[in-house]
Amino acid sequence: VLCRSLSTPIQRRAFSQSAIVGTLQSKIKALADKKTPQFQALRKDHGDKSLGDSTVGQCIGGMRGIKCLISETSLLDPMEGIRYRGRTLQECMDQLPKAPGSKIGLPEASFWLLLTDEIPTDAEVKALNEELHKRSALPDDVIKLVDSIPKDTHPMTQLAMGLLALQPTSEFGKAYRSGNLKKNEYWQYTLEDALTLVARVPVLAARIFCNVFQNGKHVPSDPSLDWAGNYANMLGVNDSDKFKDITRLYLMLHADHEAGNVSAHTTHLVGSALSDPYYSFAAGVCGLAGPLHGLANQECLRWLKNTHATLGGQEPTVELLTNFAKDTLASGKVIPGFGHGVLRNTDPRYTIQRQFVQENFPDDPLAKLAEVCFQAIPPVLEATGKVKNPWPNVDALSGTCMQYFGLNQEDYYTVVFAVSRSLGCTSNLVWSRLMGLPIERPKSVTLDWLSQNVK
Repeated sequence: VLCRSLSTPIQRRAFSQSAIVGTLQSKIKALADKKTPQFQALRKDHGDKSLGDSTVGQCIGGMRGIKCLISETSLLDPMEGIRYRGRTLQECMDQLPKAPGSKIGLPEASFWLLLTDEIPTDAEVKALNEELHKRSALPDDVIKLVDSIPKDTHPMTQLAMGLLALQPTSEFGKAYRSGNLKKNEYWQYTLEDALTLVARVPVLAARIFCNVFQNGKHVPSDPSLDWAGNYANMLGVNDSDKFKDITRLYLMLHADHEAGNVSAHTTHLVGSALSDPYYSFAAGVCGLAGPLHGLANQECLRWLKNTHATLGGQEPTVELLTNFAKDTLASGKVIPGFGHGVLRNTDPRYTIQRQFVQENFPDDPLAKLAEVCFQAIPPVLEATGKVKNPWPNVDALSGTCMQYFGLNQEDYYTVVFAVSRSLGCTSNLVWSRLMGLPIERPKSVTLDWLSQNVK
């Protein structure tokens, strides 16, 4: 548990450690030392206090809104959107270190922030990038496996297979199987795996992309580039600085989304059984592949393309899109990209992407259509009286941004999402082990039990 594990100094480990990893560990431990009294007080003095009674509706409705998970790394505010360690995404954009000549906060800097509650210095991010590059090479057997997968296998399936193929390299798994791993060392080995997994995910994802969409023509990793810029470069679709920037932006904005969404919750759940980060994040990736979760951005792009085609070359106007939206709803169809399960305002991730679009390609036909949709569709949805949040979410623009720069392979979009989400999911795993959170085991009941107890 947290109070016991942090009372002892960091133990010496069998694996080699560079200076930046030692710095990162020290910062995490320093933050944990501050959090320990809070954790102890909550558990000892307030453990029996109610957060609000659950209802039958919550029980059968996906447990929505039940406050029963710890996520130290981020919190989703209904009005302000996601906060990384208390900072809004706009504050992260402003404060995080940036690549030379870029205005985008580096996603690997957000990884540091999620782990430590500190904005890293330029020197720390440079050292972290160097560390990630050192860890990024895929083992030969993993390369052979990934290259042998039939090309018509969905890219998300290939990513999950690749992550599981990397599992034998887990430092946590090896140490636990040795029988010598102490509880107060769990988090350190989890951090080791997290760093290596984050380092390898872009290389693995780029290899899958090039196998499926580039006839096996691979672009080598460039150690002079940052984590996200290098990923963009390895895709081989666009070598411009702007494509690197939109990739950095996407990966930073999607890095974390507290612990209740499917991919984060699945990763946490599997990790609570002390499955190592490769097992855990592979499970999270499988959840992310679902059409109600990570596929949303490609669905939004397809809707925009179909709408553009339906308009038949007409210039999109608010009046035209208002009528189109009304007709769409009247036919029983939905308009993807608007609304959110928690947010009750425009998604800040959308707002930040919209600013990038307006600054870089406002005259792109799909970008223009998306802008008119932003003006026309929310009032239509609001007028129905059935929509709690009529405003656009992050998926309304992310696919449009990718296709503008040549990444138009829609089946691959969720893989990009997964590369980003590796930052938040693995950060959460480190903190789950650091806090000594137990295996997750909620109580389930039958419908008969519910019926009897409702009476």
